[in-house]
Amino acid sequence: MDDRTRPPKPENWPLQDAKNRFSEVVRRARSEGPQTVTVHGRRAAVVLSAEDYDALAAPKPKRTLVDHLLAAPFDPEFAELIDDRSSYAPEREIEF
Repeated sequence: MDDRTRPPKPENWPLQDAKNRFSEVVRRARSEGPQTVTVHGRRAAVVLSAEDYDALAAPKPKRTLVDHLLAAPFDPEFAELIDDRSSYAPEREIEF
């Protein structure tokens, strides 16, 4: 089987092959994942399933600093260290 009759790798399609076999490109995008279309051997486009596209295009919720801090894992040893330090207030005498 020569290179012209061998099917392309599942994820890599020269433009002419992608045009001639577009139904297969779409079928593989749905079942195997994104399919890359090349022009002169360079990536030119990617065919995605609608599900993959929707996941990429969905708006990402903006998180505040408070959200990030609340999402951080709780470390009881660190919390104890902070608690111990907050009760420590060095005393000093101030002369008037």
